[in-house]
Amino acid sequence: MMWFYFWTGLYLLLIIWLTIRHVHSGDLEEYLVNNRKTRTLPLVFTTLATFVGGGTSIGLMAMGYESGFAAVGIGIAYVIGFGILWFFAGRIRERGAQNKLYSLPHFLNHNYLKNINREKFQAFSAAVSGINIFIFFFLLAAQFVGMASLLKFTLDIGYQSAAIISCFVVIAYTAFAGMSGVIITDFIQFILIIIMIFIIFIPGIIDDTEQFSRLSELPSNMLNGTFYGIIFLIALPVFIAPSVMVRMDIWQRVLAAKDARTAKRVSLFSGLGMLPFYIIFPLVGMSIRLISNDALAPRDVAYLFLDRHSGEFLLAFAVVGLLSALMSSGDSFLNIISISAINDFTGIKKNNADPRKTQFSIRIAAFIFGLAALAMALLFPKIVDLMVVGIGTIAIFVPVTLVALIDKNAFLYRKTATWSIFSGFAVNMAFFIWGVLQPASFQPKSSFIPAFIVATLVMVLGRWSVKKKN
Repeated sequence: MMWFYFWTGLYLLLIIWLTIRHVHSGDLEEYLVNNRKTRTLPLVFTTLATFVGGGTSIGLMAMGYESGFAAVGIGIAYVIGFGILWFFAGRIRERGAQNKLYSLPHFLNHNYLKNINREKFQAFSAAVSGINIFIFFFLLAAQFVGMASLLKFTLDIGYQSAAIISCFVVIAYTAFAGMSGVIITDFIQFILIIIMIFIIFIPGIIDDTEQFSRLSELPSNMLNGTFYGIIFLIALPVFIAPSVMVRMDIWQRVLAAKDARTAKRVSLFSGLGMLPFYIIFPLVGMSIRLISNDALAPRDVAYLFLDRHSGEFLLAFAVVGLLSALMSSGDSFLNIISISAINDFTGIKKNNADPRKTQFSIRIAAFIFGLAALAMALLFPKIVDLMVVGIGTIAIFVPVTLVALIDKNAFLYRKTATWSIFSGFAVNMAFFIWGVLQPASFQPKSSFIPAFIVATLVMVLGRWSVKKKN
């Protein structure tokens, strides 16, 4: 316990010093997109930190414990997805700078609602912003579940108390620092994750699996990736890969790049850099599965692995490192939700004369949305389901985003785009609920597959209909 407080105090002092020195939140551009001057290395670090951060790392360990190499399929899909993003990244950054855009919903509203009064067509804005916020509730709640699972063991307190502490720490930092602070914490936590990979995770995996020889003891569907079914495995590169280019957290980083070339480099380096983590973290879960069979709650796997392979000094360092990673991802997601809500429901441009008013509104939104995500973490503390459903549902925005990027007349299809988003979301939720209630009939983690297909069909057929009519 003493070492935990030591590392926590050291980390907080470092964060406070860097934040005070580098964050000047009176500037709205800096608060939202770091003045659009971020260089390649910090952007790569903050992107990787989000994709291999605390909630993701703990979620992948839990998923590896539950399903084996099925979790690696997500990493492969993301690598393909970053390749797709590379093609569009420069275009996204330049359009964002030219039109003062701060998020994916802001971009979609700008393209689809061009030349019309937004108040006369609120359904599209509500669909884009509302569903995106809903999606990131899942991902934010996953961070709170991960933080709570670590704190309950470390501080010997109940899960609910640990989740509440986690929530208010993330809210406080997000409200103060904005995007500049997110980049700072991401940079630090990514370095901590790298250190833990080499001194704890890789040696621990080799030890528990006896140099990987014991992996053959696991069920075959954990080793071949078909634990959730072959359809899930095939769907990951087909449907999840394109979703990388419609993640709000990725857009915020692309929009923060100093130029188009930087945005493209970040896409390439991030895609190549993340795959090793998506192999190592599932192996952690599989190692614990060999030792405990299936007697554990998946969300507790990370702490139990650390406790097994660390002394008191190193365990405290590792727990603080994972907590920093969780906080980093959490403040990133909460920042995105809050910006999207204030920007797309009230309009940042209306507040340009008083940036302090906009920042105050974003901070209030961060507090409200943080509490809502806390409620979800308390009511549904299943980190694997929260993570998979969150990243899967994002895919329904792929069709409308592609049209906005490649068609200058996207505003002609605003009604079609609205129906595409709503139909995809409705199908996703219907199949997810069916899977939760009848898991023998449908795997709830595969709900994004029919949702993506429906959203794409509606967009393609609707666009063809409008073109034919015109």
